[in-house]
Amino acid sequence: MKVLLAHTPQMRRDYYGERSLNGLRAVAAVKLHAGDDALDAGALVDAARDVEIIVADRMTPGPGEIFPKLPKLRAFVRCAVDIRNIDVAAASAAGVLVTRASPGFVQSVAELAIGYMVDLSRGVSRATADYHAGRAPEVIMGRQLAGSRIGIIGFGSIGRYLAGLAKALGMEVLVADPFVTIDDASIQHMPLDDLLGRADYVVCLAIANEATENLIGQAALPRMQKHAFFINLSRGNLVDEAALAAALRENRIAGAALDVGRAPDQMPSPELAKLPNVIATPHVGGLTPQAIEHQSSETMRQVAAIIRGEAPDGAVNAESWTRRPETRA
Repeated sequence: MKVLLAHTPQMRRDYYGERSLNGLRAVAAVKLHAGDDALDAGALVDAARDVEIIVADRMTPGPGEIFPKLPKLRAFVRCAVDIRNIDVAAASAAGVLVTRASPGFVQSVAELAIGYMVDLSRGVSRATADYHAGRAPEVIMGRQLAGSRIGIIGFGSIGRYLAGLAKALGMEVLVADPFVTIDDASIQHMPLDDLLGRADYVVCLAIANEATENLIGQAALPRMQKHAFFINLSRGNLVDEAALAAALRENRIAGAALDVGRAPDQMPSPELAKLPNVIATPHVGGLTPQAIEHQSSETMRQVAAIIRGEAPDGAVNAESWTRRPETRA
């Protein structure tokens, strides 16, 4: 069976890796995308005409128009958790299986949140930039994490892991998530408005969907304390960037750290990233060898199951999969 690995060479190096690529080659004939730009709908159709499975990174969309044009295609395998740019309904109508990877970046993202909090509180990036530019950094009183309050918005796997790290550091943990029950008496579960008003660090880890679009915006930001910091490690869609920029410029909050935003590939927006009280990183929260290998090796196992005619873990529309390979006796 033939598989298209749709990652660009750079994305393949950063988000797939040689070990998983060799594993994929062990179970299928692999066609590699050689161009430096992500495949759009037309280019994806051209590249996948002769393949039965597409393994795609988050930059490669799966719009509805491609599925009727690829009659050989059996499955669209996403090497990421986020499948919002895949038209699952259209894939289902065509009988094409869609899968997603499970999160393997829990520790990686949570550790970055801790690093952000230390940097924001102690001016690490600011002082380093001054030294690099030959300037004497301003000496400013910092804040220690021990004894401070972290407010976690969204208590999924990353939020739970981060809460454990924060408690180990002596922080008071506040959580806003109306969809979970928290049995840990040391964690304070409360409405979002209350969390915003009490936390020294607000860490956004909520799921991006229609209900959370611009969750942090003109109504939410004024509720934060003036000395508080905002951290986004989820998706740019959760933030009204104009409102955040205004709050930062007017020093209504102390600063922000962003690994995501509304720029292409969920990168932080340059307009926000250049502000002096912002720390920004280029969507690297899950970019560690352990994190990327978790997801790439999972897609390898998914492909092997699909070839056997089995719906793997991570399938989102198995009930509509009519282009299933015939199971060999």
